[in-house]
Amino acid sequence: MIRNFLFSKRFLAVRFTIFTVAAISFLTRVVLLILSWNSIAESRVYIPLIFLTGVLYDIVVGLFFAIPVALYCWLLPDKFFKKKWGIWPLSFILFIIVFILLFTAGAEIIFWNEFNVRFNFIAVDYLIYTYEVIGNIQQSYNLPLIVASTVTGSLLISIPLLRKVQRSATDTMRFGKRTVYFFIVMAFAAAGYFFVNNSYKNISGNNYVNELSGNGTYEFGAAFWHNELDYEQFYLTQPMDENVSVVRGMLQQSNAAFLSSNGIIERNITADSATAYENVVLISIESLSADFMAHFGSNQNITPYLDSLIPETLFFENFYATGTRTVRGLEALSLAIPPTPGQSIVRRPNNEGMFTMGNVLKAKGYDTKYIYGGNSFFDNMGYFFSHSGYKVIDQSDIPEDSIHHKTVWGVADEDEFTKALQEADNSFGQKKPFFNHIMTVSNHRPYTYPKGRIDLDPDKMTMEGAVKYTDWAIHDFLERARTKPWFANTIFVIVSDHCSKSAGKSDLPVTRYHIPCLIYAPGKITARAENRLVSQMDLAPTILGMMNMSYTSKFLGKDIFRSDSSYDRIFISNYQHMGYIKHDTLTILSPQKKIEFFKIDFITGAAQKLPAIPRLQTEAIAWYQTASNFFNTKKYLF
Repeated sequence: MIRNFLFSKRFLAVRFTIFTVAAISFLTRVVLLILSWNSIAESRVYIPLIFLTGVLYDIVVGLFFAIPVALYCWLLPDKFFKKKWGIWPLSFILFIIVFILLFTAGAEIIFWNEFNVRFNFIAVDYLIYTYEVIGNIQQSYNLPLIVASTVTGSLLISIPLLRKVQRSATDTMRFGKRTVYFFIVMAFAAAGYFFVNNSYKNISGNNYVNELSGNGTYEFGAAFWHNELDYEQFYLTQPMDENVSVVRGMLQQSNAAFLSSNGIIERNITADSATAYENVVLISIESLSADFMAHFGSNQNITPYLDSLIPETLFFENFYATGTRTVRGLEALSLAIPPTPGQSIVRRPNNEGMFTMGNVLKAKGYDTKYIYGGNSFFDNMGYFFSHSGYKVIDQSDIPEDSIHHKTVWGVADEDEFTKALQEADNSFGQKKPFFNHIMTVSNHRPYTYPKGRIDLDPDKMTMEGAVKYTDWAIHDFLERARTKPWFANTIFVIVSDHCSKSAGKSDLPVTRYHIPCLIYAPGKITARAENRLVSQMDLAPTILGMMNMSYTSKFLGKDIFRSDSSYDRIFISNYQHMGYIKHDTLTILSPQKKIEFFKIDFITGAAQKLPAIPRLQTEAIAWYQTASNFFNTKKYLF
């Protein structure tokens, strides 16, 4: 029966669909392989296996695309199928499928150039926020040319296929036989759905090899259906009382007293001197990697001001982001919590009333604001911050006549900073201390900014230009702030949300999480370099410690200046892999209750596999399971 199906003229369009999907996917894989050639230098022996594994995913995707074609071939009676008009709906379906495949292939190549991975949760997020994404594409690429080229390519591919399908329209097949053939297609598609998963592509220790072995459309579907992962179901676990005991032990600090002997991490933080109630301005910069700075080896001269500011600041040499997305950085900076599998808490339901730095300072009488240059609806930022202790100020609050430049992502950084100065003035005028968390947007594709600010042309739309413009805007902001009466009593924190790129040869390349962090408060904070290993989630409790703030804390982050350096650790993650780094050892927790250990090089990002280390396994599980449990059981509420 299957042999007859394979040679059936009636279902020829089904076979053409599967073949076309496989052919376009094959060519896409070839292009991505060429783009990644240098990154798989020591792993080229896997190239045959890359394509062999890829064929499996390509056929599965082809079967999914073939379902509407098979449905049409099954249901349309012979007398209509044989007529010329009867074949036109099928022709239209085939054309649309080819168009989708070609457009997706182009989009995947663009996505690979930016993220060095196949489609993932980021692509799913971008599909949800169509206004920003379509606007970004329009401003970054020649969209009419892309669409016209895709239509032309679709016609060139589909017309020969359609002619062959039309010649097969004379084939007669009874409904019963058509039903059997249709269910053969559905059986194979169901087998692909239930028995194939995206872990099969992990054939190497080189992440580029694994990504090339996959299929972008398949990965997109997997990310869409599994954008949140239940920790208890997918990851290694241990008793929660053991987890809490481990976490409590590592959160010990000189001015903290836990409220009970066990079971919770809530503790009283007691200041050792009078609280000064300084203002805090926290600037989280979009996609600013540490290696953009001359201090960390860059020769591009794109952060001249930030580099010049280092000797005047408390500068963290070894400061690491927890994730690869803005929402993950915002989660760490506001909640001081390790990342949890899947989406950031900022994007999740039931995230109201969380224990945030904003809520802590609001309870102390502060004006607390989240200031964003774009639409705060994006990534659920507005909802999260407005329901967790902050007043949200976004692009809609900035008058059009005060905007020098804007893209689909928001206004230029200088315009956002102008609004932040006005909000600080308003709080000062009301005799209230303030905490303003500012999130920049200019260092984001399409990488444009006002003319005449820096020596790089914004019309060239380069990331280097956008970074240098943001550096200029921060300088301009601090110079304007210096003239304000509140400046002398303000702590300025400059930190990145995440690195510009996240991919590397390993699943969690540590160099892709290294970000700058500077704390600037002339006359209040001694300028020096801090060499300890510091996580992004430690920043909030550390700042509150610098302010001598007494409060009851639920933070899973710690004040690094009042804690033992032997407990220093950082957390790095993507959507599925949860990394825990202590000293020079990386522990990775992955779905299917998998755990691996690596000796890492903080300079090159290289990772050498190690045998199991029980103590680090216990600690890694304790932190991640506790974070997930506390959020899901509402133990992390203010």
